[in-house]
Amino acid sequence: MSFNTGLSGLNAANKALNVTGNNIANVATTGFKASRAEFADQYSNSIRGTSGGKTVVGTGVRTASVSQMFTPGNINGTGQALDMAIDGNGFFALNDNGSKIYTRAGMFYSDKEGNVISSSGAKLQGYGVDGNGNVVPGALTDLKIDTSNLTPNPTGRITETLNLKSSDTAPAESPFDPGNVKTYNYTFNTDVYDSQGNLHQMNQYFMKDEGTNSWTMYTTIDGRNPADPTSTTPLANTLPFKSDGTLDTALMNEGAVAGGLSINADKTFNLDGWVPAQKTVAGVWAANGANAHASGVKLDMIATTQYNAASATTAKSGDGFATGELSGLSIDASGNMFANFTNGENKVIGQVALVNFANLQGLTPVGGTAWKESYTSGVPVVGQPDTGTLGQITGGALEDSNVDLTGELVNLIKAQSNYQANAKTISTQSTIMQTIIQMS
Repeated sequence: MSFNTGLSGLNAANKALNVTGNNIANVATTGFKASRAEFADQYSNSIRGTSGGKTVVGTGVRTASVSQMFTPGNINGTGQALDMAIDGNGFFALNDNGSKIYTRAGMFYSDKEGNVISSSGAKLQGYGVDGNGNVVPGALTDLKIDTSNLTPNPTGRITETLNLKSSDTAPAESPFDPGNVKTYNYTFNTDVYDSQGNLHQMNQYFMKDEGTNSWTMYTTIDGRNPADPTSTTPLANTLPFKSDGTLDTALMNEGAVAGGLSINADKTFNLDGWVPAQKTVAGVWAANGANAHASGVKLDMIATTQYNAASATTAKSGDGFATGELSGLSIDASGNMFANFTNGENKVIGQVALVNFANLQGLTPVGGTAWKESYTSGVPVVGQPDTGTLGQITGGALEDSNVDLTGELVNLIKAQSNYQANAKTISTQSTIMQTIIQMS
């Protein structure tokens, strides 16, 4: 009996050494979760299932379980676009040739077909997007990077916020001439794109009218009349102001304006007759074959003011852009994958999904810092990052192993001492047996 007790102790110490050694070996493995050997004592039972009262002696020790500690590791930045770390609960879902596996190791790459894969070739799972770039939650799909150029978008709306200096006086010279700065008080340009992504300059000139609360705005595109590229005559509109310095939209009547931009019902201007043009080899301006936005270019200047401060443009935005080539990738906390283009635009190309389980200890390790679901783990709960109990995604970073090296070295010493102590019980039992044999 004593030999078996000591032998069970040796086996337990050896198991502890193996677990500790495996933890130490993986101290630098990304996403690794340390294991812990758990032991239980053993007793012999009688045929009736009783232990014989208070005089019973244990028969040794057994390995009850080797459980994994799913505490988080430190998150460190790497600067790699497709590296991801989970800050909180959850696992990345991978498609390994039709089999679903789960991991915390977020080292991902792009294969020749654009699929986002792990180092073992398993494909990262997530949600796709529709034609408008909106994420479509539901069934998981293989995430893929679209490397095609971004289709240009013709400008359909421009919003401008500017101030015109109220103390300015009417220019000393007239009539208005864009080439003569003495015929206007303020000017600036705005980028406008046609259907082919060609860049055009919308030129706006502001001239203070005689009186106090009125300005004239002259508009050209590429220095030409927007509706007639053969003409340099600008479109002219009046900007009336209230006594408080805000734009008096009540005086801006809806409809066509002779020689100017038409006015919409919401008091915005509209370049509804713009013909995109370019200069030919012969030096003649003509249509370039592209189109303007189907509904024209809406110009929102409702926030324009007339205060006694320098004339300046404080904000300006437009929805048009030229074609762009893929220049990089980025991932936000919600797992949205953005394609970054050379024209400064970003587009969502997918969303990383996270998975959690009711019983993490029930997961089955399959190597490569990955697990599979089992009957005891429960079914996977799939969702978008940063929702429910699921954690956030940290892009350009990886989660370190959660192994506490100092603690593991202490465990190594303890396991070694246990091994030596159990070996000593066997040695002592052997000495006793030799003494008994010699007495016979």
